[in-house]
Amino acid sequence: MRLSLEDIKKIIPHRHPFLFLDEVIELESLKKAIGIKHVKADDYFFEGHFPGKPVMPGVLIIESLAQVGAVILLSHEDYLGKIAYFTGINNVKFRRSVFPGDTLELHCELHKIRRGFGFGTAKAYVSGELACEADLSFAVSSV
Repeated sequence: MRLSLEDIKKIIPHRHPFLFLDEVIELESLKKAIGIKHVKADDYFFEGHFPGKPVMPGVLIIESLAQVGAVILLSHEDYLGKIAYFTGINNVKFRRSVFPGDTLELHCELHKIRRGFGFGTAKAYVSGELACEADLSFAVSSV
């Protein structure tokens, strides 16, 4: 299943300037998804992260991956209208910098879901090259 930006906005509560997904090109609810973030030179965070030599902040790459994880959980009928909170980040490794003009391909796979908690792995790629990887966990809440 593919999701447009408008479809994504129906699933997760994030909005500009904190929505870091442009589309989801593959989705298996409660299993895995691949999201896309087109990194643009006019993205607001480049103004201060490093002027003259812009690099996408690592924490925003992680947030982008987490938003893909939230889509995996919240696209399921049991969790529609709820919020997925980020509860853990482990084993993070940054493998390459991400620059304006890059396209992030954001892969997330959930391995375990139990009582409103999801646990999985996530990897971000640029042109097929691994940029970041991490283990992520989420909690689903109705508030």
